[in-house]
Amino acid sequence: MRKFKTISALLTFCLSLLATLAFCQPPSSNQTEKQKEYVQQAEQIRKSALLREMDSGVYYMDKGMHVQADAKFKYILNNLRSVPSDLTFYFGKNSFQLGNYKQAIDWLNKYIQLKGTNGQFSVEAMEWQRKAENEYMREKNQTSQQVEQVLSTSYDIDCGPTGRVTCPVCKGDHVTIKKGPFGDEYRTCKYCNEHGILTCEEYNKLLRGQLKARQ
Repeated sequence: MRKFKTISALLTFCLSLLATLAFCQPPSSNQTEKQKEYVQQAEQIRKSALLREMDSGVYYMDKGMHVQADAKFKYILNNLRSVPSDLTFYFGKNSFQLGNYKQAIDWLNKYIQLKGTNGQFSVEAMEWQRKAENEYMREKNQTSQQVEQVLSTSYDIDCGPTGRVTCPVCKGDHVTIKKGPFGDEYRTCKYCNEHGILTCEEYNKLLRGQLKARQ
């Protein structure tokens, strides 16, 4: 009887040990894939909710409620990893309405760089940018209250499905032109590829001054 109890206790101990070891084993590939899928779904839900906030901000902006729109747009900027290109336009336009002209120029310029002349808001963005530049120059010549600016260099800009953007340094020509003592000097752009294109990662590094020129 005592022997049976000893064997039973040993068996229980072994089963307990096996269970512990099984629990400590790394997850299977199927479990890992499911975990990744859950994370992606959760991120997509969060992104969709933030994009609805952007729509809400546009509604406020169109109604002339620019302070409320500004709050919505800043909330998105603080909670979204990659800024949608349309938001660069909306935030820039709304910033102009609030008198934040430098901020407006910065964000509208990002939209124009990303979309060129073919974007949905390209023409309007260029019009607001010109207005912002004129007001900013006028403001610089006057004593005005300084406002805190939210500039795009602090954020990653979403370059769209292609993941590429025309180089803002050479305007896509892969050649830069510099005035010299004997006329124009033409040099190969040291930032983009031979087609005048930057990847989205390179573009965002360039915005932050972190992209090193090629030798």
